[in-house]
Order: sequence, then structure tokens, then C-alpha cells
Amino acid sequence: MTTGMKDNNNKSTIYVGGLDDQVNEQILHAAFIPFGDIVEIQIPPDPASHNQHRGFGFVEFEEACDAQAAIDNMNLSELYGKVVKVNLARPIRIKDGSMRAESQEAQEAQETQGTQVESSTIQMDTSED
Repeated sequence: MTTGMKDNNNKSTIYVGGLDDQVNEQILHAAFIPFGDIVEIQIPPDPASHNQHRGFGFVEFEEACDAQAAIDNMNLSELYGKVVKVNLARPIRIKDGSMRAESQEAQEAQETQGTQVESSTIQMDTSED
């Protein structure tokens, strides 16, 4: 099932977010195979957990029209009791210059992970001299 994503075929790769912990590559394959031939499925592991994933995955189809059919039919549908978001994955450039597929939501979640916001209070003197 894992053959290496093709960088030149980004419109055939979809992002699937909101995955239940029980969902694995075989389950994603079974859910998305009705829409066309699948080249690869990736579910990135959670580095903080040994046996869990990060709650999203990528499905690469042979044809872009199959990816669009999967988006049209599966977005906001239920998979293993959770509503999943399905949209076209977009490539992002990694520090070493290589490309990988990722959705806007996944990128934003990764960028904000571990970010803390500090709040401060400013007192203003409103008395007139």
C-alpha cells in the first residue's frame, strides 16, 4: 500500500481529518476504495504516543477525478463514530526542500501546537491633574 507519494500529482491526494483512534490504513483503504484506485495511504504517527496517530491521514488516488469524488462523497461523513473532514491536500515545502502533502488545517494545528499565549494587564491612570 505504501509506494511513495508522487510530488507531481498533488491534486490526487486528499486529507482526511478527525479520525478516530481506531482508524488505521486498512480502514481508510476500505472507506475510500469505492472512489477509485488508491496509490498510497499515510496516517502520521503521534510522536508523543507509541501506538496512536495524530488524528488525520492522506489518501493518494491514481486519478484526480477519483480524489474529487471522494471529497464530494466523504466530507463531513461519519467514520467510526466521528465526523471526518475530507479535502484536497496541498503540498508544503519542508526545510530540506522536499515536498509533502498536508492540509491547511493540519499545518495550522502543527504550527500552534505547544504555543502558549501570555496575557498582561495594563493599568491606565485616568485621573486628571
